Amino acid sequence: HRAAEWQLDQPAWSGRLRITSKGKIAFIKLEDKNSGELFAQAPVDQFPSIAVEGVTDSSRYFVIRIEDESGRRAFIGVGFVDRGDAFDFNVAIQDHFKWVKQQCELAKQAQNPDQGPKLDLGFKEGQTIKLNIAVSNSNWRLLCQSQVLCSQQLHL
Repeated sequence: HRAAEWQLDQPAWSGRLRITSKGKIAFIKLEDKNSGELFAQAPVDQFPSIAVEGVTDSSRYFVIRIEDESGRRAFIGVGFVDRGDAFDFNVAIQDHFKWVKQQCELAKQAQNPDQGPKLDLGFKEGQTIKLNIAVSNSNWRLLCQSQVLCSQQLHL
């Protein structure tokens, strides 16, 4: 797809674009900028995919596959005046699918907790640790009186 082939100076529609998600699916919603009424929406179940594609000649334009309630589909071109908005659009979709991937990995780890590397944090034979605990004199006397510890070094 090439944006240069579109009538960029006379867009067929102008409005607000929002990205929402429900579960693993992201929805690109085209809404009226004043009323918020839904003009069209494009469900995106994976990225990159045919549901959202960048054009070959610009970073500000994309082709999205919109779909109505009955399942009919059409491809339309979407463009952003500001390159930063186009970048944010692309990153928002990528971030959603990074989140989906992380959720899948967490679910797999929860099902198979023994698969991950085991971390042994126990003390080995003969291993010691030294703790220096700052205790005021009055508190130190209380500790010594209760016979808990009478040295500022504790050997485990």
